[in-house]
Amino acid sequence: RLRPAGAAMGSLGRCLARSLPRGQPGLNPPGPRCYSSAPAALQERTLLVAKPDAVQRRLLGDIIQRFERRGFKLVAMKLLQVDRGLVDQHYEQLRLKPFYPALVTYMTSGPVVAMVWEGYDVVRCTRAMVGDSSAVGTIRGDLSVHITRNVVHASDSVETAQREIGFWFQRDELVAWDSRDRDNIYG
Repeated sequence: RLRPAGAAMGSLGRCLARSLPRGQPGLNPPGPRCYSSAPAALQERTLLVAKPDAVQRRLLGDIIQRFERRGFKLVAMKLLQVDRGLVDQHYEQLRLKPFYPALVTYMTSGPVVAMVWEGYDVVRCTRAMVGDSSAVGTIRGDLSVHITRNVVHASDSVETAQREIGFWFQRDELVAWDSRDRDNIYG
């Protein structure tokens, strides 16, 4: 029995495939595009932090474009120089690791861009889009140059995302707005 194209790929594979550029030979993923217009009750938010090397290497446009192509909605973004207190709060579970001092030095070495993205299943899809350092087609796989310079941080669960968003943003910095992309695309 034949399955539709992409059926064997799994949901993470489809999330990743949808984040690839469209209109180029071999890069058009099977299946429908995913837009973030699911019912409000199904919407999630996640934190994405473009680390100092992403800012220094001017990769923000490429990173943002991948989320916009997936149909996710940007609800907060800011450029900031991170201090030790925020790093300690955000990476609390890593404080006793031997690499922690190097992580603090790295995260405070230059500005970062913190973003909150909203959409259906955005946490899981973001993790798939970010990927590990060797996966081609992922943000880390395409843009990172070394495992210690992994370009972005992405929340690993809905609960973690809620907690992390609170570290980086005040409630009034999150902008509630209606996405009209379906109206613009389909009239």
